[in-house]
Amino acid sequence: MSTRALSAVVLAAGEGSRMRSNRPKPLHHLCGRPMVLHVLDALAELDVDRVVVVVGHRAEWVTKTLVERAPEGMEIEFVEQATQRGTGDAVAVGLTGLSQSDEEGDVVVLPGDTPLLRAPTLAALVRHHRSTDAGATLLTAELDEPTGYGRVVRGKDQSVARIVEEADATDEDRDVREVNTSIYCFRRALLAPSLRRVRPSNAQGEYYLTDVIEVLSSAGYRVDSLLVSDPMETAGVNDRAQLASAEAELRDRINERWMRRGVTMWDPERTYIDTEVHLEADVSLLPGVILRGGCTIGEGAEIGPDTTLADTTVGERAIIRSTVAERATIGARAHVGPFVTIAPGSVVAEGETVPPFRTVEP
Repeated sequence: MSTRALSAVVLAAGEGSRMRSNRPKPLHHLCGRPMVLHVLDALAELDVDRVVVVVGHRAEWVTKTLVERAPEGMEIEFVEQATQRGTGDAVAVGLTGLSQSDEEGDVVVLPGDTPLLRAPTLAALVRHHRSTDAGATLLTAELDEPTGYGRVVRGKDQSVARIVEEADATDEDRDVREVNTSIYCFRRALLAPSLRRVRPSNAQGEYYLTDVIEVLSSAGYRVDSLLVSDPMETAGVNDRAQLASAEAELRDRINERWMRRGVTMWDPERTYIDTEVHLEADVSLLPGVILRGGCTIGEGAEIGPDTTLADTTVGERAIIRSTVAERATIGARAHVGPFVTIAPGSVVAEGETVPPFRTVEP
């Protein structure tokens, strides 16, 4: 693979009106973590020299959250899109946050509302882009029901000629099942000049990033694509129903990962584990267990049924039945419950038994 520098621009400026929330769309949670942070987690596994996040709606809230919770070691530059004028304008704003010294490199552009995207897929996109020496490479998906997505239109040589958004598509365009996922890798030196040639001559009156594809293709640069194997990876989140669907998919991934690491789940469909939870081997989780925040569960502990723990540490071989605890510490070999509430800041000593129907206070 090329040794050219690699940068990333993450688009997180939108209001997300369909979420019907005061919370900015990028900060809605999946499995205990804001969705845009799942995107940054995927980027963190790539050799990215610089990450720029484009903020806009409630910019201070988004910026503060990412500064506090960004992946370890990732330095983020924030730039603000003061007026929402489309994805093309957002990327143009984002490029201002990149170093001039990296102009001969490549830049990954992706939305902040695709929390299921995996790092290996991003890495494959970059590899494919560099191996073909394309001016741009887009990640595409084939959908049985592509309504609402931009369609990929190919030229005679099967390279990508243009992308047609749903609102501007003809009936023939709408028959195309291959869609744009809004995830790209561009040769950076070509991106800014191409953006300057984009005009808001579309149904929305916005500057579409997708129009850059036709600009590059018309100028003689090859535009390539990589078809994602699992379209669910690229699913965007625009409303609460899509948020729930994405969370269910992410939860399945989390549960499978822990089971393959030696955790027993009596009923994975009724086991809920946030991304920042840590479990040791031989932990058993009974139905109805919810582990939120930064819980740590020691080796051989048995949790559940119907137990909710938040930011709580449980020692090895402890047994916790039908209990609610928050920011608590439960010692090794302790027996707790059922029907126990453990207040924030409380400590259950090693080997201690907390009988049913008790409240433990600090």
